[in-house]
Formats: sequence, structure tokens, C-alpha cells
Amino acid sequence: MNYGVKTTTITTASNQDLALSVFKPKQSNHKSIVISSATGVLQKYYFRFANHFAQLGFTVYTFDYYGIGASNSKNIKQITANLNTWAMDQAAVLKYAKEKNPEHKLVLITHSIGGQLIGLNPEIKLVDAIITVASQTGYWKYFQGFSKFRMCMFWYVLIPVFTPLFGYFPAKQLGLFENIPKQVAYQWREWGIHPEYMFGHFKHTSLYFNSIRCNVLALSFPRDIFASKASVDWLASKFTQAEVDRRHLIPEELQIKDIQHFGFFKKAFKESLWSLTETWIEENT
Repeated sequence: MNYGVKTTTITTASNQDLALSVFKPKQSNHKSIVISSATGVLQKYYFRFANHFAQLGFTVYTFDYYGIGASNSKNIKQITANLNTWAMDQAAVLKYAKEKNPEHKLVLITHSIGGQLIGLNPEIKLVDAIITVASQTGYWKYFQGFSKFRMCMFWYVLIPVFTPLFGYFPAKQLGLFENIPKQVAYQWREWGIHPEYMFGHFKHTSLYFNSIRCNVLALSFPRDIFASKASVDWLASKFTQAEVDRRHLIPEELQIKDIQHFGFFKKAFKESLWSLTETWIEENT
């Protein structure tokens, strides 16, 4: 059962309605967390994690990017959103969280692409700390073995073949994640085939990574087929003005089960990874 959760809708700078869930604690510790999802992952995937931190006193916000889940009121073929739109979604939720509790320390926790969207988020200045979970570059040469082949197929075969055929990227039909709007898929592919990923499509000065001066915890895990250590190292290196705590967590050393790309937010890691997260936030906000 969710802990004091309520759903609401906010309007973004792109004039789109965004579905938001707010987990309110019984007794606040005067800190807020915004969780920015991985590509095509519904906000409900993060509910147990959000619920846990609400019980610790945090006010926690989850949301669906426009065109995904509860933030999609149209036929997905009609959605014109791209990754810039999703970055503005992230910005809108940060702004909303700060407006609701201006005295709170604000923590952004990103999963996968959520950490990449930071670079396009004009409200990132509002945050007091950032935790990136398997946030990386998707450029295929940062991967090894089958993962490299898989990423190459994703960019050069799956997206260009199936997206025009369906009018959106049919990830769900392919057994991957939720379906995503076509412009999101096309822009994501453009990033993924460039050695500098998103930096190959924007001026470095127009991205916000260099403006971030709060502490950053960047996490990666072995056997993550979507976020190799090298790919996470790459993104972590873009926070040039921040103090980055870069940790590649080895399950065997922590005596826990394998984590890979999606495990971090599972309840099985409540006493290990979630506890590590709480400690880091306490020490850095």
C-alpha cells in the first residue's frame, strides 16, 4: 500500500499535462526527492522506493514523461514530444517541488536517460544534490561483447525499421519497455550513433552540465547491458564543476543479489542500496 500518496497534474513549459504522484511523509525531514525515470519506464516502477523514502520523512515526487503512461491522453502517433520535451518535464517537476516546499533541500534521483536529460534542464539549478543510477552515454562503442551488438542493433535496425512502420517506437511489442513517441526515438537514435552522444548535437555551452556545482553520486553496476561502466564514466565526467562521487558497486563485495540496470529500485535492496542512498543524502544536503 502506498504511503500518503496523491496524484495530481501539472502543466509544463511546453503546455503539456504531466501526471505526477506525490508521496507525503507523516513527519517531514524537510527534504524532497524527485525521481526521473528511465526511457519508457512508468513511474509506478519507482513507487516502492518512493514509499520507503516517504516513510523516512522525505517528500517524494514521481512522474511519467509526456507521451508515456498517465501523461499520455492521446493516440501515441499524435505525440510530437522529443527528448527536449522530456527534459522540460523534469524541469517542471523540480520547479513544482521547490514551489510546494521552498525550504526543503531538493534531491534529484535519475535512472538511465533521466541523468542525460539533466543537460537540457534549465531548472537544474534548483537542486541541492544529484544521484544518477546507471545514467550513461548510449553510444554503442562504450559497450563490449553482446551488449555492444545489442546497442548497435537498437540504433541501426530496431528504431529505423519499426518506428516508421508503427508511427511510434513499439518497444512494448518488442518486449523492451513502454512504447515511446517517434520523435523521442529518432532523437535518441541520433544521440546513440554519435561518439559524443548528446554533446554531438548541442553546443557544450548550451548544456547545463557545466553549471552544476552541487554534489553528485554516480552509480553503476556490473553486468548492466544498458549501462556499462565506461558509459557511466563518460556521463559522470560531464559534471565538470561538481564534486562527483563515482561508485561502481560490486554485488559480490556487498553480499547482495545482482543489480544490473533495473535492480536498484527493487525492495530487495532496501537494507543495502537504499540505505546507502539515504546515508549519502544525509551527508550531502
